[in-house]
Amino acid sequence: MLKPILLVEDDARDLELTLVALERSQLANEVIVVRDGAEALDYLLREGVHAERAEGNPAVILLDLKLPKVNGLEVLKAVRGTDPLKSIPVVMLTSSQTESDVVQSYELGVNAYVVKPVEFKQFVAAIADLGVFWAVLNEPPPGSLRAARRYE
Repeated sequence: MLKPILLVEDDARDLELTLVALERSQLANEVIVVRDGAEALDYLLREGVHAERAEGNPAVILLDLKLPKVNGLEVLKAVRGTDPLKSIPVVMLTSSQTESDVVQSYELGVNAYVVKPVEFKQFVAAIADLGVFWAVLNEPPPGSLRAARRYE
């Protein structure tokens, strides 16, 4: 069973481009889309409208920095501060090149900080590479679904 990719993006254009890019990478992972930081936390913590979702963490969280309700840095801080979530890889996927955003993201424990390319082909290639790396090539921490099957 493949773990889903959690995509947290509020911008409709960036969301569509990211979904197209992930589709072109031919990943079999389901992509769960949430549109703000509060819903991302509800999904991860299995609360609110996501209270009944199946147990298990996503393979990776692709997290926008500037989100409504709860911003990306606050989501990242909550993920890293919650034991069942803290080992999930988090990729900050943003248009911000501001040094303080980069520094703060890494200080809070982001695994990668990727600035969204402006040119479509570069954007598609960057997203496809991210998806393949985190959902297929990256070895998940012990206890995750994929690792548990391999080591039993």
